[in-house]
Amino acid sequence: MSPKNSAVLKFNNRNAHVAVIGLGYVGLPLCVAFAKAGYKVTGIDVDSSKVESINSGESYIEDISSELLKSLLPLQREVVSNTASSMLGSAEFVADNSANQTAKNGLSSGGFLQATTDFSILNECDAVSICVPTPLNKTGDPNLAYIVESTKQISQYLHSGMVVVLESTTYPGTTTEIMLPLLEENNSDLVVGENFFLAFSPERIDPGRVDWTVETMPKVMGGITPDCLAVASAYYSAAIEDIVPVSSPDAAEITKLFENTFRSVNIGLANELLLMCDKLGLDAWEILDAAATKPFGFMKFTPGPGLGGHCIPVDPHYLSWKLRSLKYNARFIELASEVNTSMPAYWVQKAQDKLNDMSKAVKGSQILVLGVAYKKDVSDLRESPSLDIIHLLESKGAQVSYHDPYVPAFSHDGMEMVCVEDLETALVEADCVIIATDHSDYDWGGISRHAELLVDTRHVANV
Repeated sequence: MSPKNSAVLKFNNRNAHVAVIGLGYVGLPLCVAFAKAGYKVTGIDVDSSKVESINSGESYIEDISSELLKSLLPLQREVVSNTASSMLGSAEFVADNSANQTAKNGLSSGGFLQATTDFSILNECDAVSICVPTPLNKTGDPNLAYIVESTKQISQYLHSGMVVVLESTTYPGTTTEIMLPLLEENNSDLVVGENFFLAFSPERIDPGRVDWTVETMPKVMGGITPDCLAVASAYYSAAIEDIVPVSSPDAAEITKLFENTFRSVNIGLANELLLMCDKLGLDAWEILDAAATKPFGFMKFTPGPGLGGHCIPVDPHYLSWKLRSLKYNARFIELASEVNTSMPAYWVQKAQDKLNDMSKAVKGSQILVLGVAYKKDVSDLRESPSLDIIHLLESKGAQVSYHDPYVPAFSHDGMEMVCVEDLETALVEADCVIIATDHSDYDWGGISRHAELLVDTRHVANV
């Protein structure tokens, strides 16, 4: 049997052992989805604390409960499997978990999750997905160090029939021009598309969402060859409902970048509407609500304190960087970035103006920032504009405190802060309150009543 057919059969029967490198917001949910589908899953991470947490059934990702994680551990799965075996044939037994449902369908019921820091486990794996960070350098250039290191590790253990899928967001050409040569370098006896298979499938994780999950979100997939696409699709289709094939890894890579560039540009346009309405003495949110009544040709985006998260502030720069190397200036991306990154300073100036109206200076004023997470109802601080607001206020001499029900403390660029315990007292004592993150837990009416001055970047307090 050919390596392709052998691999597809393993995936179809759920007899495969798969690995995920990088156990963060993307990697851990993917591990869980694969384990629930019936695969034997090994998560790999250089952070031993993450590995220990997973192996003890303690989740550090809000979208994954510890209860679910514990149910997927090898020992727990063995107990469930033995119980199922002993009760098969009993009218009272109902298989209500994915492993047992798989067993009823005649497939392997050995799905479970374990974690390790040891990359040599890849010797045993039929497939591996890479879900490592892809940050920008201080100069704004892509930093592919984590992808390169992960690929080098895989190259040591690459074997016939293995499929490798990159999920980390990157610029078009990374899979073909960076990963493929690294995998081939010490494996001259293996031919891509014949003995091993390589593809790119961009992650689409949105922390905190329950309507679109790893399993239900359509998955774009681009393979180096048609057989690479077929094998990688078989690998993922065990856990993902809808695979969307594209012609190449490059096409899949730019699809991800364009998705988030679309959001960045439209958020930038909404932010610029706010700036224009400020000059014109108009209410930007009123205009947006009115425009949104058009039943076609308009999609509503809203202004805010700036961009945050692991995608939108970063991904468009991968595309603009790639185009600069081809002597093309991605003007929309650059302009949107300019507008969006200016928003924290805009809101700090609003706070300063309100304080001036009360004959107070920013320097020495007590300013309370509500919410430091980049979006509502999560604890994720990555690229949060709230942090920029705090840094700017402190640089002006303000006495800054913060409250966030999801972030008890944080450290960022040499700044260490602890959440205030008594929110009501902090609201009353503050000279100015800035709403930076619109968590659902907040009582906006109460906040409006207690705050002497209120700057609302999210338009939730109706002031």
